[in-house]
Amino acid sequence: MKNILYGLGTALIVLTASCSKQKVTPQGGTGGTTPPDTTPVVSAYLTKARETHDYIVNNLLTSYKSYRVNTGANANTAYEWYNASQIYADAAMIAAGDASYHAGMDATFAWMNGLWDKSDPNGGYFAFANLDGTGSSGTKYIDDNSLTAVAYLDAWEVSTGTVKSDYLTAAENCANWVIKSGLWDTTFGGGFWWSTEKSVKPTQSNAIALQMFLRLYKITGQSVYHDWAVSVNTWLNTKMYDSAKGLYFWQIEANGKVDSQIFTYDNAIMLEDDLLYATVMGEPGYLAKAQAMGAAMNSVLWDASHNVYIFNTADVRINPTYCGWASQAMIRLYESDNNPSWLTYAKGNIDAINVVMRDAASHGYWQYAGLDGSNRYGMDGVDQAWMQRVQVLLSKYK
Repeated sequence: MKNILYGLGTALIVLTASCSKQKVTPQGGTGGTTPPDTTPVVSAYLTKARETHDYIVNNLLTSYKSYRVNTGANANTAYEWYNASQIYADAAMIAAGDASYHAGMDATFAWMNGLWDKSDPNGGYFAFANLDGTGSSGTKYIDDNSLTAVAYLDAWEVSTGTVKSDYLTAAENCANWVIKSGLWDTTFGGGFWWSTEKSVKPTQSNAIALQMFLRLYKITGQSVYHDWAVSVNTWLNTKMYDSAKGLYFWQIEANGKVDSQIFTYDNAIMLEDDLLYATVMGEPGYLAKAQAMGAAMNSVLWDASHNVYIFNTADVRINPTYCGWASQAMIRLYESDNNPSWLTYAKGNIDAINVVMRDAASHGYWQYAGLDGSNRYGMDGVDQAWMQRVQVLLSKYK
């Protein structure tokens, strides 16, 4: 996952939008008492998730069952974490009760094999390939591989039979590469480098690796995952935590320079990590830590004038993936403590993204825009995947 900073001035307007569960009321019969309405209630968010998936299938899905980056300059390239994010999104649809997403999810999982580094005994996914899965090479990323493992574990949860065990094995293979990659060292007291280029040690790479280790420990009970979870969590809280803001800063560069910007998705991942740490590691105090993080995110990263999470404290644009990730975190927080205020933020954020970033004609989402929708550009596949995912997650409650 690549962080790119751009400057952009934005005008402030108030977004007023809401989505709710909707139903169709049937016409009454001729004469007599109108029978009770038994039409199933369908969340407007589930409807939008399905419409987003239609955009994905019609514009990004290839005959190889991979997903192209976009329909523009990168129409002939597939990114590893974009495809993993689509698996993550489809797993959420299956969990919501739509088994029809199994075929596409499993086919993309099979395609991912082309990205695996078969020349390295420890494997690891390369970051990109041609649409048919050939041509993968070069840099490997901790966050890409860790997010892929997390997506596979969601797919494992909704699968059965041989493919279920295949998803778990693949997730463990990702973890094995992360552990043996040599990208954790004593520089800055520990922590994973972002990639095999060893340019920076970011919060998000370590945070998503922590999530992978916690989930694998929960499933397998293997001590190796427990021990790595403890190590990564300790490093993050020792080296990357901004106690004044109650949040985690961006990264440390190889030369020791600290980039102190606060990113929404970094902290969304860490909030989910804390919730997992509370339950998986038997540390109930981490629930209070997650709640405090949620409050801090809503103080530092929420733009109240537009009802949306910003990209980061140095760049107040909207991106569906990096801003939408916060809705997932708030939904998970609600599921942990039943405080409806978290859902208010999750919903408001998605509503604002739908107003500002969603193209009414195609149902696709723009990649970046100012808070008021100015200077919109791009329609990358990962943003579609994430808007499919977070909306189906919200549809369970709204």
